[in-house]
Amino acid sequence: MASPDFSLSVVDCPLIQIEGWDGTLAQFESNLSASLGTKLPASVGETVRHKGFLVIRVATRRLWLALDDGAQASPLAVDPDLGCSVSLGEGRVRFRMAGADIAGVLSRCIAVDWCAPAAAPGRAVLTSLHHVPVLFLRTGDTACELIVPRSFSQSLSDWISGLDC
Repeated sequence: MASPDFSLSVVDCPLIQIEGWDGTLAQFESNLSASLGTKLPASVGETVRHKGFLVIRVATRRLWLALDDGAQASPLAVDPDLGCSVSLGEGRVRFRMAGADIAGVLSRCIAVDWCAPAAAPGRAVLTSLHHVPVLFLRTGDTACELIVPRSFSQSLSDWISGLDC
């Protein structure tokens, strides 16, 4: 779907989930921050952009590392006494949505207030789209991304494209 008011594209989403064990969060975050070479988002919904990737705090002890298009994940060694990491990329795709009518389209898809501070550019919100769990990531004034399960991507894309935009 492409129009002056709304566009949707679907691309692969290289994604790594990293989680710290209960009781080890401070040491886990210190080690992970040093390994990534950047600070970590402080609270759920915050993001930090660094060379070729975006760190998203999706839960208190869970982070997602979303790689930019074409970026390769460097080996990420997580001390098994502090936490673990697992690739989620094979199971997820990224919907890129943009346009002047993006807020109107999303108001018919997800329960996130486009104007709320929690949905400001650079913020992430776990929500659902047509009963499917998705991560909403606001990327600009008239743009966002949704990270969705690959197994639902075609039906969700068709559903969004079928909305009267």
